[in-house]
Amino acid sequence: MVDMKFRDGVVTAKLSGEIDHHIAPQIRGEIDARCESCRPSRLVLDFGKVGFMDSSGIGLVMGRYRMISLIGGRLEVVNVPQNLRKIFVLSGLGSLGVMK
Repeated sequence: MVDMKFRDGVVTAKLSGEIDHHIAPQIRGEIDARCESCRPSRLVLDFGKVGFMDSSGIGLVMGRYRMISLIGGRLEVVNVPQNLRKIFVLSGLGSLGVMK
């Protein structure tokens, strides 16, 4: 699931639980809707409470990177648990320079 806040031009999306092909479209829709209405300068995806992620999670991050770039903002991915860091690195997400 996702809990979002908008403050000072920044949308912060706190993700939790499992991100798989069942839930990723819902998360994507919620984040995109908020970013389209707020047009933030920065989108922060907080993975601190995510326990599992499959390739749908990778697609979620890649798509939000593209979406926020198109509106002139930047993406930050924070609090990535150690077990998910390997997925980020192996998928190439680490090379985007978005992980903090």
